Amino acid sequence: MKRRTQIGVRTSRRKFLSGAAMAGAAIIAAPSVVKAQGPVNMRWQSTWPSKDIFHEFALDFAKKVNDMTGGDLKIEVLPAGAVVPAFGLLDAVSQGTLDGGHGVLVYHYGKQTALALWGSGPGFAMDANMLLAWHKYGGGKELLAKLYESIGANVVSFPYGPMPTQPLGWFKKPVAKVEDLQGLKFRTVGISIDVFTGLGAAVNALPGGEIVGALDRGLLDAAEFNNASSDRVLGFPDVSKICMLQSYHQNAEQFEVMFNKTKYDALPEQMKAIISNAVEAASQDMAWKAIDRYSKDYVEMQTTDKVKFYKTPEAILKKQLEVYDEVVKKKAAENPLFKEILESQLAFAERATRWEQDTVVGRRLVFDHYFGQDGVAKEF
Repeated sequence: MKRRTQIGVRTSRRKFLSGAAMAGAAIIAAPSVVKAQGPVNMRWQSTWPSKDIFHEFALDFAKKVNDMTGGDLKIEVLPAGAVVPAFGLLDAVSQGTLDGGHGVLVYHYGKQTALALWGSGPGFAMDANMLLAWHKYGGGKELLAKLYESIGANVVSFPYGPMPTQPLGWFKKPVAKVEDLQGLKFRTVGISIDVFTGLGAAVNALPGGEIVGALDRGLLDAAEFNNASSDRVLGFPDVSKICMLQSYHQNAEQFEVMFNKTKYDALPEQMKAIISNAVEAASQDMAWKAIDRYSKDYVEMQTTDKVKFYKTPEAILKKQLEVYDEVVKKKAAENPLFKEILESQLAFAERATRWEQDTVVGRRLVFDHYFGQDGVAKEF
């Protein structure tokens, strides 16, 4: 009996060792199979001109993925218009003409108005980083997937890269009151089209690379785009010397990286995990780079380009909110998904912004103390 038991143990041990050896061989062989197949190559396009810092952000994301995968995934990012027009990105990625792209969700506003809720509007007192918190932890991710599915878009979307509050725009003269917007041929995108129309402007939606040319030719009287670095390199100071800062029309916008879903689903799980983490790494890196570059170009536009910046009057900001409220009420009544997303954002914003307003100390007092007219910074 004892001998039989020992034989059984030896047999089981041989089977275990044999199985372990086979499993080990499979593990060792797996990378070889991947390498034998070669890297996965993806051709992307951004919605930005090659000289824009936004295209640089797209390249930064691609480099992070390429580096983190050790070259097993290689993303090449082309500028706007290389394959399709900027506003054609969603269709091109969905249909597989492109494997992915970099842009903003509001550029797809014509496909589904609810997409504008990812960045086009006041954000219900949230900034862009808080809106991304809602997206990741407050139900936004699931709602965006549901939204894209509702329009038959074969894409996987990753919102990232919180943007600072965008200027009201570039004008021929300072805007002092709401009436000054009446009849202006004005460029904007997303739900801001409806808001500025409600403010009396004649709106024309154009991609970033076409705005300055339209201003120069008189096709536009005024326009908004995004930030000091983009505006400067695109040539806004060449056609206008007046920029109005602060607005609620795009107070909480962020970027979007988008994959063709069929292509994305075919990737190994480990590679998908790398992409997910690269999105978050690129998001924070973009925010840091933006602070550095935007602040430098803000100074350059004032000193070298002789641009004059003005703060948007509070009366215009209040009117923006009133018009926005009427627009979203109408959209929510027409579109059940719009209503569902709106209610989700409001619930998250009420909690998150109350916490923020009660907790975070105002920084204006500190700024004035150190850098105001009688600032003490020079004493150090």
